[in-house]
Amino acid sequence: MDISAREVLIWLNTLGLSNSTILKLLDYFYDLREILEISGENFLKIPNLKRENLERILNSRSKINVSGFLEDNMKKGIKIITCLDEEYPEALRQIYNRPAVLYYKGDFLDFEPAIAIVGSRKATAYGKWACEKFTKELVELGVTIISGLALGIDSIAHRTALDNGGRTIAILGNGIDIRYPKKNAKLYDEICEAGAIVSEFPPGTQPLSYNFPQRNRIISGLALAVIVVEAKERSGSLITAHHALEQGKDVFALPGNINSIYSKGTNKLIKDGAFPLLDIEDLLEVVGDFRERNQSHKMDEFDYSTLSDIERKIVELVKEGPTHSDMIAYRTGLDIITVNSMLTILEMKGIIKELTSRTYTIC
Repeated sequence: MDISAREVLIWLNTLGLSNSTILKLLDYFYDLREILEISGENFLKIPNLKRENLERILNSRSKINVSGFLEDNMKKGIKIITCLDEEYPEALRQIYNRPAVLYYKGDFLDFEPAIAIVGSRKATAYGKWACEKFTKELVELGVTIISGLALGIDSIAHRTALDNGGRTIAILGNGIDIRYPKKNAKLYDEICEAGAIVSEFPPGTQPLSYNFPQRNRIISGLALAVIVVEAKERSGSLITAHHALEQGKDVFALPGNINSIYSKGTNKLIKDGAFPLLDIEDLLEVVGDFRERNQSHKMDEFDYSTLSDIERKIVELVKEGPTHSDMIAYRTGLDIITVNSMLTILEMKGIIKELTSRTYTIC
């Protein structure tokens, strides 16, 4: 049979096998095409795999039609990438139980740098405000926002990113051809145009409850860090945070009222060691890779010869990361009136911009 190992991998994914089962087969065989040639007797002797899964594969070998499957998805605008492809995101290669196959719509592969924002499906006014604030500030820094397209905080993060001209990626817990939840059908389509919709589940997979905790490892895996805005004491957002910690990612949580059920989860995360998120600088100071990628961009394009000595001194400070005007005054020895005047001039020149109240970053 004229079929590639990549196509065998996609075929296995369509059989409803768990991702871990597929990865075990990938590790067992030097070339996945051996699955199509090995005798049934020997195939059933493969260790550490359930017999029912092995029998399912054997019974499906004669029905393979990967070319038809690929063609059908192409017509629907669905693209497929596997862990055998060079373009497969390096961030996901590093995580436990990396997704063997991903289906996506939109522009998925160019997503770095990215931050995940997750939270409660029933967002409070406080949570909504905080989600919009941090999402907007991250988008202004050129960050892709990753979330799960659920109602509440996820939807607010996606929507805010889009409304501010940013990129966002939604990771689904169902087949990519199913718009779930239905209330987010319009948002789904808009994300396809300004980011990507991604799923490890083959088209047609229904939004079953056990799929969502599984997809959360992809949300955290793609991101440099995870922000949990609001979460109950038992919440899917906490699962995402747990995956992030296992993957060596930083977790930030929004402190909340101790009387609010929607802050019990985030407050507990902070108690257990997550970073409290009070200001965007809290994130920038911790996530070094993020800061390095985003705070020095475009600086080489500026002609320093047009700047005064004072302007150059201020720009050099702001290049190190978002800096408050008071800190600029302290480190330069200038009075605050002079500093504010210079900051206004640099803003007018398009070199710096005010990120939050009196905190400045490079444009």
